[in-house]
Amino acid sequence: MTPMTNGLKASDLQLRFCTNETQLNREAFVDKLKRLGFDISVSEVFSPAPAAVAILKERGYRPHLLVYDGLLPEFDSVDTTNPNCVVIGDAAEKFSYQNLNEAFRVLIGLEKPVLFSLGQGRYYKETDGLALDVGAYMKALEYACDLKAEVVGKPSPIFFQSVLNDMRLQPHEALMIGDDLVNDVGGAQHCGMKGVQVRTGKYRPSDERHSTVTADGTVDDLAQAVDMILKQRH
Repeated sequence: MTPMTNGLKASDLQLRFCTNETQLNREAFVDKLKRLGFDISVSEVFSPAPAAVAILKERGYRPHLLVYDGLLPEFDSVDTTNPNCVVIGDAAEKFSYQNLNEAFRVLIGLEKPVLFSLGQGRYYKETDGLALDVGAYMKALEYACDLKAEVVGKPSPIFFQSVLNDMRLQPHEALMIGDDLVNDVGGAQHCGMKGVQVRTGKYRPSDERHSTVTADGTVDDLAQAVDMILKQRH
């Protein structure tokens, strides 16, 4: 267990991992974090795909999926025949013209086109640099089909509220820590939570001068954020 999660787990604080990860299913994502030393279970992870599956079943939608192959197992229980909507996630190299055009044709062929986007991030950080995220491709389909996508995941208020409900907490009782000022911090603040940004990952110095979102705190890394939380408890 890492010192960071060790300290939180030893306290009486509840911990949830909120991610817009849509290249791995939850089991694979948890396995990856465990290899990095995190003590984490699948039940503590909230990601867009399971939330989208619940919505699809509730509303009777049959999706055309434009997602990364590693995420497909999350949708095994969903009927995908004769699609009446499109679900788009971070499909990485599958964001080819052919695949985007296929999704476009499904949408434009529907009387009432419905597009679900698993998050709306602009970019994220890979080991070799920044990479375009699902939000860029979501906007392309929105423009081409003259529609507004329903975002499932951060910064959707429904997504954050589902996490709060799971912990049985009110917004003012929770704190979000993340590297994405708009989707992590801003999304949490919009729900009434506080948000702290870490100067790692996709953080940019310009975030601290953002025109619409101001973090409740900015720290150098996750360890410093956890240390700050634990000190405030004593």
